[in-house]
Amino acid sequence: MDGTETETETKTNGDRPWQSYHTVYTTAKAGMDGVDKEKVQRIVYEMSKGSKYFQNEERKEAFIKQKIDNMQIQCAKLTQADLSHFQKVADRRILELEASRDLSRFWLHVDMDAFYAAVETLSNPTLKGKPMAVGSMSMISTANYEARKFGVRSAMPGFIARKLCPELVFVPVDFKKYTYYSDLTRKVFRRYDPNFMAASLDEAYLDITEVCKERNVKSEEIAQELRASVHEETGLTCSAGVAPNHLLAKVCSDINKPNGQYVLPNDRMAVMTFISSLPIRKIGGIGKVTEHILKEILGINTCEQMLEKGSHLCALFSQSTADFFYSVGLGLGKTHNPQVRFRKSISSERTFSATEDEVLLYKRLAELAEMLSTDMHKEGLCGRTLTLKLKTASFEVRTRAATLQKYISSSEDILKHASKLLKAELPISVRLIGLRVSQFNGDKCGVTSDPTQKTITNFITSGDANRTCSSFPDVTDHDFVSDTETDLSIDSRQTCQHDSRDPLDGIHSLDVDYQGCTVRKNDSAEEVQTSGNNTTSSNYSGFTEILGSTSSFQGQFEGINVSNGSNLLEDERLNSSCQEKTMLWLNGYRCSLCGIEMPPSFIEERSEHSDFHLAEKLQKQESRIHQTSVPSQSRDQMDRITRQSKSKKQKVSQKEGGYKPIDYFFAKE
Repeated sequence: MDGTETETETKTNGDRPWQSYHTVYTTAKAGMDGVDKEKVQRIVYEMSKGSKYFQNEERKEAFIKQKIDNMQIQCAKLTQADLSHFQKVADRRILELEASRDLSRFWLHVDMDAFYAAVETLSNPTLKGKPMAVGSMSMISTANYEARKFGVRSAMPGFIARKLCPELVFVPVDFKKYTYYSDLTRKVFRRYDPNFMAASLDEAYLDITEVCKERNVKSEEIAQELRASVHEETGLTCSAGVAPNHLLAKVCSDINKPNGQYVLPNDRMAVMTFISSLPIRKIGGIGKVTEHILKEILGINTCEQMLEKGSHLCALFSQSTADFFYSVGLGLGKTHNPQVRFRKSISSERTFSATEDEVLLYKRLAELAEMLSTDMHKEGLCGRTLTLKLKTASFEVRTRAATLQKYISSSEDILKHASKLLKAELPISVRLIGLRVSQFNGDKCGVTSDPTQKTITNFITSGDANRTCSSFPDVTDHDFVSDTETDLSIDSRQTCQHDSRDPLDGIHSLDVDYQGCTVRKNDSAEEVQTSGNNTTSSNYSGFTEILGSTSSFQGQFEGINVSNGSNLLEDERLNSSCQEKTMLWLNGYRCSLCGIEMPPSFIEERSEHSDFHLAEKLQKQESRIHQTSVPSQSRDQMDRITRQSKSKKQKVSQKEGGYKPIDYFFAKE
């Protein structure tokens, strides 16, 4: 019977190959309930076949399949005793999570309806009632509800959308206009929660608990009033969801779209009933890859089944991942006040048609730098770590980061350092560029860092102008991660809450190495000399990653030659004098340094995690350099230090021939 079914399925898939081709385009959004999904899937398949995107999707599918096969083997090895043990662990953890349930707050998630498209329709009433998309033939940012009836959605190439809907009208993106209307909506939000948390230009989380108490009204009435106020202020509609926490509120806001609302009572029984039949894909944080893995391996389709398969989740996933799944099964989410949250990073990115035109790429970079600087000034932020994100024509995602000696916020400074990071990658065909600034200096600009804190940059750039650091292993200020994204970035600006760290500054002609180079400080020119090589170059080039894998979805990591031709990766460790372990995503999921597991779809989280290990690596390197810096100093420096030491000793009374440890000088007399 099973063999017959498999044979039939294979034959069917052979006749209809698009049925096994699943992309982000076929995922239903609000307004797409009545769409012929098979028709959309077939057109997407036929229009994508043979393209770079199609090839990338095939590689990702092969990677996911291998991941699933490995986990199925691991699952098959679990004995009854193992499952019994993991069930006890899971039950205990579920009880602990249940004890943390908070039903005292009312959280409201507000989401503007087809925001970009609605703003354009408001500006041009002739578009009303017509299928319309904001974007171009290369990429769509937003589609109105008339277009969604044909299967057109955000993150879809315009040429595919036009095939689905020949009458589709395209309107170019205008972020100044969207930002203006976004600011108007936020003025309304502040009336109900001054500390509301903006998730993007068109959505936000509000804690309306205090407003409900002060006015002695129900949360449903506040949601209705807020939606009416937004429409009165902007002429736009929005949808809202009210629930005990963030996770549920976001799900609720999508139920009665557009221009509707849904309220989930603050009652445990109501929450558990609501979550029992909820598809796992409705939960933020569970994307296409995670959904596929959970369905294929454990048969999990609904949130309630997360608890039923608790033992297997505990056995197959890390504790943090399993805790997330248990929380989903219990309907738990964040309930803290966003007032206590601190932004960790701020970013902007833009998608466009793939191009190798360097002039156009630098122009895009300048636009992003200006946008990012504007956002930073609005919030009074200055940061040290600058990260450049690139998505190539073949959909490979790269990130390059540098940490500066001073905090920056101006568009000129951002563009200056971002241009250097981009220059290292040229020539390259790119379809997306993004910039992120992180590692902020306290709360606001003007807060100085500890002047006594030493950094590896201070050491490299101190001393004689021509002094080199060839005795130390390569330390790069632009290590990077390249993850396999599971979706397409849309043409939009983004602000996020993730952290990342990395290093570099350009005061006059002073600069730090971008690829493990020796740096010379010169008043008239800047020279970058690669370690182990006497030749100098005014240009620097990026090298294949130390912290991740761009070349293989199966977790195969290849060695790369850097200047002296040495292999940086061998048996998953650095071939350097320090013999430090390299951070790799083993099997594409597991961190080789700490064991934490993150799906490839967690792009920002993985970047943050890699940056954390990079910062840790630099700190260790810095400590080692301070310990070994004295032997590497030049003869004249040693003589100078000796003379200074003798002059100091003359002021301190010592016993003849006696040795005094450093503790002596701090002892009380």
